[in-house]
Amino acid sequence: MTTPALLATALTLAARAVPVLPLRAGKVPFGNCPNCAANACGGRPNMKSAGPCHCPDVCHAWAAATTDAATLTSPRWASAWRRAGAVAYHPGGAGLTVVDLDDAAAVDWARQSLPATRTVPTTRGQHWIYQGATRSANHVRPGVDVKSSMAYARWLGPGSGRMAELPDAVRALVVKEPAAVRPAPHAIAVPALAGGGECRHRTPTYLDRGIAMAVQRIGEARGAVHATVYRTFLAVLSTHGRCGCLTDTHVTRLFTAAQAKGETPRHCTDAWTNALTTLGL
Repeated sequence: MTTPALLATALTLAARAVPVLPLRAGKVPFGNCPNCAANACGGRPNMKSAGPCHCPDVCHAWAAATTDAATLTSPRWASAWRRAGAVAYHPGGAGLTVVDLDDAAAVDWARQSLPATRTVPTTRGQHWIYQGATRSANHVRPGVDVKSSMAYARWLGPGSGRMAELPDAVRALVVKEPAAVRPAPHAIAVPALAGGGECRHRTPTYLDRGIAMAVQRIGEARGAVHATVYRTFLAVLSTHGRCGCLTDTHVTRLFTAAQAKGETPRHCTDAWTNALTTLGL
């Protein structure tokens, strides 16, 4: 594609709420600008954690993906588009998950193991795209990568077929095996991971008070809002994320508070995902 064609594709995707960025030849993102080299900006080291960097350059891989047309067409991004070889997008930021199947054997496995969904042909295999975001992981099985949150995928066209909801079978591919623990000398109640189990705090009052304090902490932020939101999400999940007591209502309260301070839904999702990843949830 020519530069105008790449940029036109990016703008079309951005208008559909799909965060996009240019890729260099070889399907790799642009490197850090001088101000962000060696994490001098204090931002996302190796694009794996939240940080305060507000660099306007396209230099943070998936974290640079945006739906803002003004940014995509800005003079600072013009040089990147002139050198670009492809358009990429952040699946997790669009609420999507891409199962990247590298070869025919991986495609055969998917056809036998996963529900049918929208498919996009690649050079050697296929992308299977599902509605719903999850963690990303490479080499989850031979020839299979999962690209969603904190990852990018090359845009290869809209594909064909009806997009299905993200199945548990894909979520299970990226779940880390729990670390071995030494048996306790006496019986204890072990809290379940998020999604089930009795809250170890025994009473919802404790949780409600914790959410209220978290909302207040976000609301009182006078600067470094990104960092405050991330630290607050991390604190909430470290306390309540393993016992199954958090509900969509609680998460919505946190996201609403963050957006009232100027955070975008994408920033909220990224901060929440980063906190989950940090805690191994």
